[in-house]
Order: sequence, then structure tokens, then C-alpha cells
Amino acid sequence: MKKVFLIFSVLVVVISHESNAQAKWTKLFNGKDLTGWTQLNGKASYKVENGEIIGTTVFNEPNSFLATTSSYGDFILELEFKLDDEMNSGIQFRSESKPDYQNGRVHGYQMEIDPSPRSWTGGIYDEARREWLYPLEYNVSAKTAYRKNAWNTCRIECI
Repeated sequence: MKKVFLIFSVLVVVISHESNAQAKWTKLFNGKDLTGWTQLNGKASYKVENGEIIGTTVFNEPNSFLATTSSYGDFILELEFKLDDEMNSGIQFRSESKPDYQNGRVHGYQMEIDPSPRSWTGGIYDEARREWLYPLEYNVSAKTAYRKNAWNTCRIECI
């Protein structure tokens, strides 16, 4: 079984369009349990150990997603992640799960985490819809940013 290790010292900043408002960082993960999170699709298991969210895939099962129970408008997401050698993964954003779309299949944008020789970590994939929107063939220098078997930092800005 492969595991995806994620530490969510995750912060989201909700950007206000009001000139006097200060941006406020919101922790999405409390470091103790999965309060505020829900699993969608597939049969992967998720648990918290040592302040980290650990996801374990189930062989021959569809993709699984751990999603916040809250929705966000404009935001900046920052997190660290680490995964097993050849485990493909990603970070969904601006994604949904609706009963009337392929029986609730998660769909939307994903920042790819790709440890394969293709090296497309950081590319943008449109899960369950249009497929690749921004493969790293468009930004070859970015293909060396991902570090296998190490913690990686990610920042996604949705404005």
C-alpha cells in the first residue's frame, strides 16, 4: 500500500476586495483530527499522526479526495506535502462534488503532484473534465522544483 503524507500547517488567506479590510490567515487543519474535513469518492483512509494528515490509498479503487467542509472565494493556500516514491497525487482547488455530475465525482482544478520522470508537479489538471490545462511542458524549468522523499512547499493563489 502507498501512503501520501501531508502536513497541513495549511493556511488560507481570504482576500477581501474592500480597501480597508486586512487579509486574515485561517488554519484549515488543527493538527489533531480531521474536524472540518470530509472524504469524497474512493476508499482511501485518512488519519492524523504526529500533526500530519496521512492518506493511504486502496489498490484498484477510484481516486479519493480529502476536502474541507467549507467553501472559499478568493484565497491563497500554503502547505507542505510529502509522498511515497511513485505515488501520483494532487491538490484540488476550485473543485466540487455534486450529485448530478457523474454521481458526485470530484471535478475541478488540481495542482498535480507527479513524482514520475515526466516531472509535472505544479502543473494544472482539470480533474474529470478537460484534463491538462497547464502541463509543465509549458514551463520546463519548473520541472526540477519537486523533491522526491522530502517535504515540498506549495502555494496556490486563486484570485
